[in-house]
Amino acid sequence: MRNRISDKVIGIKPSGIRKYFDIVSEMQDAITLGVGEPDFDTPWHIRDEGIYSLEKGRTFYTSNAGLLELKQEVCKYMERSQGVSYEPSQVFITVGGSEAIDLALRAMVNPGDEVLIPQPSYVSYEPCAVLADATPVIIELKAENEFRLKPEEILQKITEKTRILVLPYPNNPTGAIMEREDLEKIARIVIEKDLIVISDEIYAELTYEKKHVSIVQIPGMQERTILINGFSKAYAMTGWRLGYCIGPIEIIRQMLKIHQFAIMCAPTTSQYAGIEALKNGDVDVQKMRTEYNHRRRYLMHAFAEMGLPCFEPFGAFYCFPEIRKFGLTSDDFTMKLLQQEKLAVVPGDAFGSCGEGFIRISYAYSMDTLKQAMQRLKHFIDSLHA
Repeated sequence: MRNRISDKVIGIKPSGIRKYFDIVSEMQDAITLGVGEPDFDTPWHIRDEGIYSLEKGRTFYTSNAGLLELKQEVCKYMERSQGVSYEPSQVFITVGGSEAIDLALRAMVNPGDEVLIPQPSYVSYEPCAVLADATPVIIELKAENEFRLKPEEILQKITEKTRILVLPYPNNPTGAIMEREDLEKIARIVIEKDLIVISDEIYAELTYEKKHVSIVQIPGMQERTILINGFSKAYAMTGWRLGYCIGPIEIIRQMLKIHQFAIMCAPTTSQYAGIEALKNGDVDVQKMRTEYNHRRRYLMHAFAEMGLPCFEPFGAFYCFPEIRKFGLTSDDFTMKLLQQEKLAVVPGDAFGSCGEGFIRISYAYSMDTLKQAMQRLKHFIDSLHA
């Protein structure tokens, strides 16, 4: 029988995050700090709007690009949060931010084009580039640079085939952010080398001490950036599967073409809930952000007491402590921790080979859960010192 599976798909490794949770699901009394999902319920007024839309029979397809009112609210959000103006025709609504990443790459690259991907970063960028017939080119982010992308690192990787730069900030898994000065330097390179940026800003509302700055604020970058965001993280709406992308209309139209044939439209109920989130959800976001910050500070204190080095994260809801001194690989450390203490975290190399020597810990969990988890982690580290 001939091979029925695409060689390209066979060559893609499964997510390095999931195998641990298959084990956890069969363990009693296990604690997981591995999932990047808010522990809060979607705020009631947002849920209520979704319920109301069902009660009113709004179960039809929307336009492929999404409800006009939702696109208008996205434009208003960009104006008040980043001070930049977009037209609704430059926005379209996707099934989460992950769909937007896939569409952006497939719409813009030709076979052999190179996509610059800073790592450690979200697990989808590299396989999506491969599925789009592009060549992923990895830029290794460094802890000594606070996991920020440096202009010289970009210049070292650019070739005549380079087409796209992925900008994954605020960053999963490190919690790193970029400041305006960083972005201005990168923008100069992007403009000079005639690149396009895919800016994944799904954690834009979850920054601490410093406000998120988007690269689209930099003059000349709106026309060179596909900005991706969504509702999952900021509004605790992961299961609603709702995101959006914004960018130059000529690129958006081509992305929309793929979306039309593959998806049709994002869930109608979710779109009505999204309108309510953008209109009236700021207070909810602030409450959740305050709680995340409290947890973040607790974890940093706990790591310091254990003697576990950790870069201080200023965005998202992850910490990325370093475990090199124990002489174990990230995968071995994570598996032993799970087997001995029934505590699941994610090995750093799940986010790229340069994540080796680190583990990702999510603080999208209650303080009670985090305190129990830190007791188990301390007990495990003490056993390694024994």
